[in-house]
Amino acid sequence: MTFSICVREEYEDDDGDEQTRFGVAVTTRLAGVGTLCPFISENGAVATQSLVNVELGEKGIEYIDDGLAVEDALQSLLNADDGAENCQLHGVDSEGSFVFSGEECKPWYGHHDGGSFTVAGNLLTGEEVIDAVVDSYEKSAPPRGADSRAETEGNRETGDRDEPLAKRLVDALEAGHEEGGDKREELPVQSAALLVESTEEFALDPAYNDLRIDATETPIEDLRETYETAVQGHEDAMDLYEDAYDEDDMAGAAED
Repeated sequence: MTFSICVREEYEDDDGDEQTRFGVAVTTRLAGVGTLCPFISENGAVATQSLVNVELGEKGIEYIDDGLAVEDALQSLLNADDGAENCQLHGVDSEGSFVFSGEECKPWYGHHDGGSFTVAGNLLTGEEVIDAVVDSYEKSAPPRGADSRAETEGNRETGDRDEPLAKRLVDALEAGHEEGGDKREELPVQSAALLVESTEEFALDPAYNDLRIDATETPIEDLRETYETAVQGHEDAMDLYEDAYDEDDMAGAAED
């Protein structure tokens, strides 16, 4: 089920309050990956792939929401899954991360645990796909403290850390795709999806944080175009109705 990335980021909102956001993004050479692989809440992000078991994602997020650490939540699900050796499962919560690739996944397969983010893939053209996703995300990720690569490697070219996480997830998928991505070139129909959740409350939840391309031959290009269209739609709505959203008075806004 090709490759995916799960992310946790801490940041300050406009009022100076500490917030956490989570993101997950995936692409594959099959249709409808957004219904199968990515799962998210304001407490964590999980991706299930290879021999997909949707229950691993659904229950993984449910357990994290109940307060179970991500490594305990996902490992307990794998322990109870007879098909675990054919699965990849990874994710992050507010404090930790977890990655697993079963020994019977189809090559090339592998994963990366970055502490605050995880990447995994199977049926790839090679390890360079994972490396490209990792490098793209790390270049754009907010600093995680004095010991982080993002902060200490000051002479390295970095991406725009002020961009929305959704956009940076598209960039990470594109980087892996350009390195070869899913090796099954005989399958032209592809899909991609991304989800972002935050502890921050918004007057209007950004529509660009929940995007899916279910069937296309150009998944990353289409996901980026959809993202850009959704950003414009969100900006237009806020320009017209921000005061009404803040006051929960859309009827009045419509009359105006």
